[in-house]
Amino acid sequence: MTDNSPIDAHRDPVAFQQPDIGESVGAHTALTDYHYADQFTLVINAAEIGTPEEWARAALDTVAGIKGQLIWRGLLGLRLARRSAPGQVAGWAIVDRGDSWITLAARSWMLTGNLVVEAVQESVSLATFVRYERPIGERVWTRAAHGHRRFAPTLLPDAQRVLRNAR
Repeated sequence: MTDNSPIDAHRDPVAFQQPDIGESVGAHTALTDYHYADQFTLVINAAEIGTPEEWARAALDTVAGIKGQLIWRGLLGLRLARRSAPGQVAGWAIVDRGDSWITLAARSWMLTGNLVVEAVQESVSLATFVRYERPIGERVWTRAAHGHRRFAPTLLPDAQRVLRNAR
């Protein structure tokens, strides 16, 4: 017998913002000093669905897509590679990786960003780290961060749908 309550019928997973950066995720940023950090986590058997690079490609190349490119390149001024260039995800350079995580990096004249995607048995997380290189970087990111915190929680659930549909 199954319970058909509205809560059980809700199949769309929800990513939530972690109150603190997880120790394993924080250990993988290439930035030793940063001014802003957040982490969004989706509770799901992420490792069964895809590798950290597959999660990153689904979230950043496919889900964020051209809107992400406009924000990253236009608003933040990040110097990104061509989206199809090797050694990158959505133009972000792959700077480090392990079995359960991948670290991406990009710079502009005003700020430096790192993205860490960690896919383990019980969850997938996307963490953003930002270091201000100039005072204007803080002003620009402070405004951009409001939209980032609204959009970032949708990346992982949408990436899950992309990965499941690809299999």
